[in-house]
Amino acid sequence: MTEPRTLMNRRVCLSSFACSSMGAFVAAGATMPARRAFAQDGASPAQADPGAGSAVAAAPIDLTKPQTTRWRLGVKIDTPVTFTSGLATFPVFMDWPEQTVSVVGRTVEGRVGNVAIRDLDGARQVVVTIPRLTSSGSVQVELEMETVRQPIIAPTETEELTVPARLPRQLRAYMGNSPMIDATNPAIRALSRELAGDAPESSWEKVRQIYDVVRDKVRYVEGPIRDASDALKTGEGDCEDMTSLFVALCRNAGIPARMVWIPGHCYPEFYMEPKGAKADRGELAGTWYPCQAAGTEQFGGMLEARPVLQKGDRFRVPEQRTPVRYVAEFFRCDRQGSKAPRVEFIRERA
Repeated sequence: MTEPRTLMNRRVCLSSFACSSMGAFVAAGATMPARRAFAQDGASPAQADPGAGSAVAAAPIDLTKPQTTRWRLGVKIDTPVTFTSGLATFPVFMDWPEQTVSVVGRTVEGRVGNVAIRDLDGARQVVVTIPRLTSSGSVQVELEMETVRQPIIAPTETEELTVPARLPRQLRAYMGNSPMIDATNPAIRALSRELAGDAPESSWEKVRQIYDVVRDKVRYVEGPIRDASDALKTGEGDCEDMTSLFVALCRNAGIPARMVWIPGHCYPEFYMEPKGAKADRGELAGTWYPCQAAGTEQFGGMLEARPVLQKGDRFRVPEQRTPVRYVAEFFRCDRQGSKAPRVEFIRERA
């Protein structure tokens, strides 16, 4: 598995246009009605929005209302050689406070050993095992999912919002360093100290200050993946880089923050709760608030049609030795011959 940006050519990071339980999805050679295949270029979190560049202008979307979309996600494998111990994984949508997900169709074709769902604390994967596939064989596993995404409206009363003095266990994962988020870098710490010396009293306004500084110091430019500190040093970055820098600065200020990945884009969110709020039975007492680091200015709310794919930036995936920034598509096998299987991951609007 590689970093998301290496899995596609130069991409456009589109700014904002302004699960329910899946049950046991297990099959052994089961076949359901096939659906048309569509080639996507791997596991990028920022694939171009389907339909972009169409000659026909799309009708305006009212993002203040819930947005319902259908997606096809899956994998198709054709092999010119026999292979054994095949394993394919791909991320799928899951429920979030602003999103509900349901599976409306399934396709399992070929000699599949097992298909299961795996949760990774902020991401969900389909895991496909293929014990053996002979030369000229093929496998296809696909879900059709319906997502309903609610608009997030920024709060109007923010003076009582703050960060708990003692972070609960669920929030500690969103502090410190993550892959490409080098929060302890000297340049980032120096900027954080500078901001702290002139920070507003309100916790909300402290985050707003960080947000404004990132958008002021970093100009949107596409390019190779950068550490957060590189975006600060060069003054250039795309949505991933600007989001990383915002997250790094928030964490330096003692504010939990994380990345949110959607098709074609990513943005950050930060955690706050009302003063004196108490968690109930281990549940967080506060709320994650989104903002748009790159693109149309949105702070504390998010009007967005595209569904959330995953939230986080330090995932522990069983097939990886070290934490990864993004849960990407993955395939491995033991092949018998010099040729390799052809693997096509699918992520497309239905």
